[in-house]
Amino acid sequence: AAAASDLLTGWCLFGLALLAILIFCWIYVRKYQSRRESEVISTVTAIFALAVALISSALLPVDIFLVSYMKNQNGTFKDWADANVSRQIEDTVLYGYYTLYSIILFCVFLWIPFVYFYYEEKEEDGGSTCLQVKTALKYTLGFITICAVLLLIGAFVPLDIPNKKNSTEWEKVKLLFQEFGSSHGLTALSFSISSLTVIGMLAAITYTAYGMSALPLNLIKGTTSAAYERLENTEDIEEVEQRLLRIKSKCRDGRPLSSRDRRTVQQLEERLRTLRRRERHLESIEKSWWTKFCEAIRPLKIVWGVFFIIVALLFTVSLFLSNLDKALHSAGFNSGFIILGTNLTNPLNMLLPVLQTVFPLDYILITTIVMYFIFTSMAGIRNMGIWFFWIRLYKIRRGKTRPQALLFLCMILLLIVLHTSYMIYSLAPQYVMYGSQKYLEQVRCNTLKKQPNFSIENVLFTVTLKPVPHSCIVTRTYVFLHKFWFFSATYYFGNWAFIGVFLIGLIISCCKGKKSVIEGELDEDDSDTSDDELPVYYH
Repeated sequence: AAAASDLLTGWCLFGLALLAILIFCWIYVRKYQSRRESEVISTVTAIFALAVALISSALLPVDIFLVSYMKNQNGTFKDWADANVSRQIEDTVLYGYYTLYSIILFCVFLWIPFVYFYYEEKEEDGGSTCLQVKTALKYTLGFITICAVLLLIGAFVPLDIPNKKNSTEWEKVKLLFQEFGSSHGLTALSFSISSLTVIGMLAAITYTAYGMSALPLNLIKGTTSAAYERLENTEDIEEVEQRLLRIKSKCRDGRPLSSRDRRTVQQLEERLRTLRRRERHLESIEKSWWTKFCEAIRPLKIVWGVFFIIVALLFTVSLFLSNLDKALHSAGFNSGFIILGTNLTNPLNMLLPVLQTVFPLDYILITTIVMYFIFTSMAGIRNMGIWFFWIRLYKIRRGKTRPQALLFLCMILLLIVLHTSYMIYSLAPQYVMYGSQKYLEQVRCNTLKKQPNFSIENVLFTVTLKPVPHSCIVTRTYVFLHKFWFFSATYYFGNWAFIGVFLIGLIISCCKGKKSVIEGELDEDDSDTSDDELPVYYH
């Protein structure tokens, strides 16, 4: 009865968390999408993809909680957690991973590309809906082909091939199908997800590492005063108007302007239109209640900024020590830099076992870490925009983000969330594998000091990365993460790149001055009608 009550409570909390995630996704997408270019299908797709990303991030703490919840503090299984129930719980978590990861594959390789190309075709040609759908399906077919190739490689390429000289080609083919059948498609899905995780690693290196430095320092430094910016903007307007008058005075006697002066006049008029739009934005922001509210909570922002920079430094130091431990004590590249045991303890790996003694502090911390990575990723994408190598594709701006940019944003977040699980494993490998499990082991103890009399006693051990009894249950997250050693090796080098980009971003963020109060709200290529797209709280 107690177990049923706990499970019911858990499902209720899960339902509330799911509702909160959907509400947050709706608010976030509506906050950034363009008011003039918003489309129902792209909005629904973006909300759904973002919700899937956040729900997927919640799998890790749930997985760790379930493997820990089946055991008592004395290392024995609870009365209700017999072998069948334990297997059912493991299968339930595994099916949860199957479902969410399959949805991620569907979003990344089919739904998001189709909606993206559909609106790209709509903007370029403006033709019939049928033609747009055909063109979008034609481009999406390439993504579907890539997904199929990844699934086939993961399904039919065995990790360990027996070296039998007398085996025929037909026997080798039979071995491939036997391995596929025995894994129930787990290897195929794991390979596909791991391939996407590598892309997510690149996105995390680009956006999350920079966001971890930019977000806290922007909170600490704040923005410039709207009144001060209005004063500077007024001076710029007067200067541009005077230059225009000087140039136009050359043609008062009827002489035409030179081609160089005409180009200068055109540039100055465009500059003047931008400054006047800027003036209207600054005036609205200066009088808004939102600006006054932000000024009132300025001390709280500084506190949050200091807290976030401390957390970022804690993560970076922990990641550095974990990677250094792998570099010094692992079996090397061919093993994926996997180590058994912790030789260099990092701060986070020390903190989590301490928090395990007070339920549920460790789960709160691990959930906070996951959400911290997601929000810093959002901050990094918002500050940098969406790039393809050196080409800037889209900007993320409040109330002015195009539907295609929102789709890109949600796809990048999906990929980053996949990599988050491995990032946390790098920070706390023991905890991610076994949670707070303990186990009993019989050892021989010397009962007398002088005579060699031994007795068998049960001694309680905390699970470590070293070989443990079969009674200890490994999280399903670990099963997915370490199917292929070469992906683990790639993540190892990616962690070093992540640390390097974070340090570079930290230096750049420290050297940059305060952000403009309307940064991201106004751009040179905005039209005059863009003034109507100011966020509601600025009116």
